[in-house]
Amino acid sequence: MAELIKVTDTSLGPPPLLERRVHQRKPTLSVLKSKLKKSTTCSAQRLRSTLTGFFPVVRWLPKYKLREYVWGDVMSGMIVGIILVPQAIAYCLLAGVEPIYGLYTSFYANIIYFLMGTSRHVSVGIFSLMSLMVGQVVVKEMFLAGFDLNEDNTVPVLSVLNGTNVTAEKTVDLMGMQCNKECYAISVAATVTFLAGVYQVLMAVFQLGFVSVYLSAPMLDGFATGASFTILTVQAKYLLGLKISRHQGYGQVPVTWFKIFANIQNTNLCDVITSAICISVLVAGKEIQERYKDRLKIPLPTELVVVVGATLASHFGELNTKYGSTISGHIPTGFIPPQVPGFSLMPRLALDAIPLAVISFAFTVSLSEMFAKKHGYTIRPNQEMLAVGFCNIIPSFFHCFTTSAALAKTMVKDSTGCQTQVSSVISALVVLLVLLFFAPFFYMLQKCVLACIIIVSLRGALRKFRDVPAKWHSSKTDATVWLVSMSATALISVELGLLVGIVFSMICIIYKTQNPKVSLLGRASNTDLYEDLEEYKNLVPTPQVQIFRFQAPLYYANKDSFLKSLYKAVGVEPFLELMKRRKAEKAAKEISKKQAKTKGETQSGDVVVGLVQRELGFHTIVLDCSAVPFIDSTGLGAFKGLVKEYKEIGVKVLLACCTTTVIDTLQKGQFFGKNDKDISSLLFHTIHAAVLYADRAAEAAET
Repeated sequence: MAELIKVTDTSLGPPPLLERRVHQRKPTLSVLKSKLKKSTTCSAQRLRSTLTGFFPVVRWLPKYKLREYVWGDVMSGMIVGIILVPQAIAYCLLAGVEPIYGLYTSFYANIIYFLMGTSRHVSVGIFSLMSLMVGQVVVKEMFLAGFDLNEDNTVPVLSVLNGTNVTAEKTVDLMGMQCNKECYAISVAATVTFLAGVYQVLMAVFQLGFVSVYLSAPMLDGFATGASFTILTVQAKYLLGLKISRHQGYGQVPVTWFKIFANIQNTNLCDVITSAICISVLVAGKEIQERYKDRLKIPLPTELVVVVGATLASHFGELNTKYGSTISGHIPTGFIPPQVPGFSLMPRLALDAIPLAVISFAFTVSLSEMFAKKHGYTIRPNQEMLAVGFCNIIPSFFHCFTTSAALAKTMVKDSTGCQTQVSSVISALVVLLVLLFFAPFFYMLQKCVLACIIIVSLRGALRKFRDVPAKWHSSKTDATVWLVSMSATALISVELGLLVGIVFSMICIIYKTQNPKVSLLGRASNTDLYEDLEEYKNLVPTPQVQIFRFQAPLYYANKDSFLKSLYKAVGVEPFLELMKRRKAEKAAKEISKKQAKTKGETQSGDVVVGLVQRELGFHTIVLDCSAVPFIDSTGLGAFKGLVKEYKEIGVKVLLACCTTTVIDTLQKGQFFGKNDKDISSLLFHTIHAAVLYADRAAEAAET
């Protein structure tokens, strides 16, 4: 008999716990001292490492394989440069500045990224979305400064920047210089670009690149599509030759379309015909390119052909003088002397520069990582932030506006054999040739042609509307985030659309954690595998043991959801069960008192309570914590409350498959008692171990 008791005791012993490693944490002060010492130590090796880290070109250019790389780099650089010239001129319509500044921006951005970038394939420069966002800021500031937002102005900006303004039009004082409309526009654009670059450099210094993780892919896609629809709306007036002012404020898309239809009788037939021809040629070129991309070794320079052809047609047909078609006007050659950004404008533009900085960095890093993964090399996101930051800071002194990586031009570089950023230098040289020699030839280029180039370049983004059903089928949450971000960006404003998209996507994540999937688990026959009874066939519920899985972190926002779902799943809420038992006990006592007077029976109350206890159908609840990444103090309190409340009705609560993070929180909160004395009877590494322990404990209690 003694031996039998000994064996039973041994079988009741809890399974041994895995032994945790002891991590010796260094004192915070010593860690700070060592980091400070390391950062302030100066040596030749450290100086060399810092310089090569800041200018990666110093590291890879000496290893350049001339015979292997040069042909691909030269070809891709020339092709991107040819594509870049008409786009640089066109995107200035979006930014609200003169065409020359788009060429400046493209030239400087390519040179600086060549020196500082870590991606071999990304094309950094003028980008439609950035141009639109800059244009929103420019229009707002010009409206506040009292400028007429109509575009019928032919005064050259160079005369103002050189201090030779001889017109009587409105000017404002900016850093001791009288600025007219065009001068003020580029000053605003350069200042907001400078601030965006400063923000990006500060984010790199303080290692804040993680900010981009809050920009989910569906949100960014929706934002880009909504912005593309806004760009289409802004350019629509040029297609029709309408001279209407650009709307300043919220609701740009609906207000602009209302203005277009209100002035539709003023449509310029010449611009409409030109636009129809240009769009047909551009779309046909794109379709041929896509259909025969395997046969065509280089992309078709459709934009350049359209620009050259339209310029010649406008010049020899005298479309401006005969039909009143709006033209680009004088584009000077050479470079304008550098100018300090307008410091007096910075307080007003400080907030406007934040979304520019974040979006510019996010697009650049995401594209860099995508092509680095494709070609089997790595980039440094922090250095990418520095690179794009200086691509904004330095050019802002040379009358440039905000830049970013552009997907279309990056894909062209990749498809035409680009190997390194030497291709960016070639693209910059192509732009330089135009700046020095060919820019004046674009004088007669119609603005509607530039608008056509912009609109056709949006085909990829606007085609994403076709993907909505597939998105909805794949993930309703992602599709909803996409739709909300797109709608807010298109219908309210680009800046608020970005904010709404970020907030809504985070709300969706919080909602998911507040209402996660919960399930009761069953056991696969003759195995120690336990899975969801509703999702899998041939599972058997464990007798007398309820196994509950909660698939989310347990924290203050979803504590109530956790408790309600648990009570509903097991069918017993301890407080209500306890109330029932107390009522039953009270009723039993009253019956026993009545019976005691006649028969002398006093134990009937205990009999009733025992019957209520046996009605539960289980003696243990096992909480599968494998899908709980962390818990906070509120979650800890919920666990403690469950153990205490279910214990009062004779049910044990055990934990299984906890992560070390959860275990540490439980130990710090003394969930396992003083010195963790109850850890072996409450915590188990597998569900099966917890079930076996629960069954043995129940058998021991019955015997």
